Amino acid sequence: MIIGLLRERKSPPDTRVALTPVQCVALQNRFPIVKIVVESSPERCFTDSEYAEVGINVVTDLQECDVLLGVKEIPKEHLIPNKTYFFFSHTIKKQPYNQKMLQDIVHKNIRLIDYETLRWENGQRVLGFGRFAGIVGAYNGLLTWGKKTGNFTLKPAYACEDYRELLQQAGSVDIGNVKMVLTGGGRVANGALDFLRNLRITEVTPYQFIHRDFNEPVFVHLNSPEIYRHKEGKAWDTEYFYKHHQEYESSFGDFLPHCNLLLNGIFWTADLPGLFTKSQTSLADFKIEVIADISCDVDGSVPITWKATTIQDPVIGWDRVLQKPCEPFSTNSIDIMAVGNLPNELPCDASEEFGENILQYVIPEFLKEKSRMVAEATITEAGKLTAHYQYLQDYIGI
Repeated sequence: MIIGLLRERKSPPDTRVALTPVQCVALQNRFPIVKIVVESSPERCFTDSEYAEVGINVVTDLQECDVLLGVKEIPKEHLIPNKTYFFFSHTIKKQPYNQKMLQDIVHKNIRLIDYETLRWENGQRVLGFGRFAGIVGAYNGLLTWGKKTGNFTLKPAYACEDYRELLQQAGSVDIGNVKMVLTGGGRVANGALDFLRNLRITEVTPYQFIHRDFNEPVFVHLNSPEIYRHKEGKAWDTEYFYKHHQEYESSFGDFLPHCNLLLNGIFWTADLPGLFTKSQTSLADFKIEVIADISCDVDGSVPITWKATTIQDPVIGWDRVLQKPCEPFSTNSIDIMAVGNLPNELPCDASEEFGENILQYVIPEFLKEKSRMVAEATITEAGKLTAHYQYLQDYIGI
């Protein structure tokens, strides 16, 4: 079996990769039936020479490969017929911008296995870049806070060599008596939590956050039970909450008068309310000045995230007086960092963690004669949608 690592061709180019050079060697040693080749790329965080130096062939043509591993969506003109592909397709929610790509995948008899749909039996995802999205997002939140207040300056995350340098940068400045709220309970929030704890920023309870003043930076970590409440006052029931989102409202208003910097890492769906409303931002007791919207759902859990931003231009503004978008860092602005591809600011670290999970969990499952995990993650095969994804039939229109 020949596995090829794809060059990322989505614009702007992503520099992450599914397997590092060392992981390629480890995979071949562990599974002698597998040979890995790498498509030459000028953008990848690991250079062609780094793969060649450890004995991995670098090529310009992947036609001989059986399996192709990418990261982001693949422009349809670069899809090779009759292959097995792994990548984040962003199609399972019927995303309109990838409709033609999925139609082409079916027409070209491609077996598509989506990283996002590889799940353990308990439903938890096997793979994801969420932890590094949380790490970089929290760092960018502090960077934006420093620029907003004028109290300190941090090097952009993409200019740092690795996670260690991020911590060194953030640990070398006095961030002041800022009160931060971190929301969420998944990979994203846990990455941000790891970052804050490594900086030894004091973590406080919700009660302490609301009722006490501090002479140091502090944060509170809130998950769904602290963020939402049942409209009729029913006691919290996690299983019931996930099945009946529409019966819940935001209780985040309790924290608005006390929070200066919001690090939003919550998993949000369209049937959930936002953390607050746009109109609330005009109130005198709305104290949030900077938001790192790591989740980056446009008009979602943070309703003033009016567009996703880029690594090079990461911050947008919301005028709390005029109630409309504005230039960031202006007189009445609430400043929102809403970069949509945060892990790409630390591509080597993010790739290493991602590839380790591919090596340890995904490839062994893929090489089995039968695998529940792989079968349930396979969106298309033999020129049609698989049984688990028949609901996409109207989406592809074939």
